[in-house]
Amino acid sequence: MFYDTESNAHGMVHDPFKAIVAPRPIGWIGTKGRDGSRNLSPYSFFNAVGDRPKMIMFSSSGRKDSLRNAEETGVFTTSFASRTLLEKVSRSSAAVPYGTDEFALAGLTAVDGRLVAAPYVGEAVAVLECRVTLVTTLKDIDGMDTDSHVVFGQVVGVHIDESVIRDGRFDLALADPILRAGYMDYAGISPLIQLARPSAPGRG
Repeated sequence: MFYDTESNAHGMVHDPFKAIVAPRPIGWIGTKGRDGSRNLSPYSFFNAVGDRPKMIMFSSSGRKDSLRNAEETGVFTTSFASRTLLEKVSRSSAAVPYGTDEFALAGLTAVDGRLVAAPYVGEAVAVLECRVTLVTTLKDIDGMDTDSHVVFGQVVGVHIDESVIRDGRFDLALADPILRAGYMDYAGISPLIQLARPSAPGRG
């Protein structure tokens, strides 16, 4: 089959786009408003985009509270979403009025960042503390603004629970991440496959 995205006439029960670009990591974004209110929300448009320095991004479809708070305060956190926390991740995604504390709503412990004035999930096995470097609105092929807004942040602090460190490494099998797979589906990870990069010519 084929369909063009302008007509979106795919004839399926649900748009398959998000299921094709999958699985995706979940950025569990913690922010604080200027009024001191705490906010926590999961984003599946999320990923690492740089290593030197360490950079991550999340994209908000619409002007949501996480975007507003990150813009206003210049900081945010991302808490690792493990399978054991899936129900709480879901609870924190509820559409609630601005100022509602999703940490309390989901039954989670809010912990203040060490280097940034934003809260993170105390139960998470890993946390990234970030300072905003850029907020931008994506444009379409006609140069028009869309309703997708991307927040880029530089990681300034990393928390890792000792329970997921094995043989000197952050062990993903122990951390057990949940991944967004499109529709209402989520995935975990299978046993990891290790594969070394090929050597460059002449380096043997």
